[in-house]
Amino acid sequence: MLQTTVNTLPERDLAVIWHPYTQMQTAPAPIGIVRGEGACLYDEQDNAYIDATSSWWVNIHGHAHPYMAQQLAAQALQLQHCIFAGYTHPPAVNLAERLLQILPDNQARVFYSDNGSTAVEVALKMALQYWDNKGQRKHKLLAFKNAYHGDTFGAMSVSGRSVFTRVFEDLLFEVHFLDVPSPENITQIIADIAAQDPEQVAAFIFEPLLQGSGGMIMYDATAFDQLLQYCRSKDILLIADEVMTGFGRTGKNFAMENIRTQPDMICLSKGLTGGSMALGVTTSTAAIYDAFLSADKLKTLFHGHSFTANPLACTMALASLDLFIKPECGEQRQRIQIRHQHFLDELQQQPSVKNPRLLGTILAFEVTTNNADGYTNNLADHLHRFFKSRRIMLRPLGNTLYILPPYCITDEQLDAVYDSIRQMLAELKEIV
Repeated sequence: MLQTTVNTLPERDLAVIWHPYTQMQTAPAPIGIVRGEGACLYDEQDNAYIDATSSWWVNIHGHAHPYMAQQLAAQALQLQHCIFAGYTHPPAVNLAERLLQILPDNQARVFYSDNGSTAVEVALKMALQYWDNKGQRKHKLLAFKNAYHGDTFGAMSVSGRSVFTRVFEDLLFEVHFLDVPSPENITQIIADIAAQDPEQVAAFIFEPLLQGSGGMIMYDATAFDQLLQYCRSKDILLIADEVMTGFGRTGKNFAMENIRTQPDMICLSKGLTGGSMALGVTTSTAAIYDAFLSADKLKTLFHGHSFTANPLACTMALASLDLFIKPECGEQRQRIQIRHQHFLDELQQQPSVKNPRLLGTILAFEVTTNNADGYTNNLADHLHRFFKSRRIMLRPLGNTLYILPPYCITDEQLDAVYDSIRQMLAELKEIV
């Protein structure tokens, strides 16, 4: 009997793979991507797809960048991995030194992990054990409503209750959630914290100025700084989750550069390696680090990963930094922001567009529908199919559409993304 041979990449995939954030029973077959170049990814037929969301917000310099590939190849011939407990290596030390040069100047130590969610887990454990090591039992935590900090259990606990956390809510630790600040509500938010007995609050974790998965929610920097100053006055540790906002996304190198109050800890990933390899970083002040120094081994931070400070990943982060600090990268970001601003002006005239907004290289808006805004809005599947058919990689958050491209995207490619959105808005009744 002849056996049918499964040839295409999507067919092979569907036989063996379970994809993230995907209802496998109803989802269409994935597109098989075999190579990348610049702001484009290419399928098996060599069709180009413009990566308008940086492949989940990680790719900042473009795909298959020659310089990064060269650096990776050289390091692979030198050292691919080394246990990081009791040993060290040049890529890890070099990267820590260089990161501390560009981060807020109160940051003093670098702890390595392997993704954004684990970088958050590390920060939460540092914060809680910091107070325990100092002989204080402070277990309360603050976070923003609609926050998203990752999918591991600690990160889920400090994330807003949503479809991401629904099944696990009885297992998550208690967190007090705040509204994002504005000039109108900042007094009420501070009063809300005061009512929670702030002396018992260990830390406040936040996505500075922009909540990504919550719907690209942008909020006021001045009111936010007031909130951070109040928390600082109450000895509440400040954890800046810059996993998404770091490395230029908000216009500055890091979102916290827009704020006077410096954080105690910073979480980094995504753009850290230019979207090339998995790596997470949690940085801390000297005061946090010093609280773990003791002859008592029970005051050790008992956390680690097999691939902590992987030399290949650290090398890719160093290569990405080389590209990031070049003047050309800043010019690319400024060019994208200017182009986005022109398109934003156009979107503001569209009756089916709600709340168009811009922060750095991130442009977002809601498509008006009869359903509630949010991740479960059923317009998302229609929008996703619409843009895939035009070979534009846009992945809506419900009815929230956003553009967050690699910095190397060309003006012609941006025009193609804008044109596809114009077409979508013109054909909206047919899509729905």
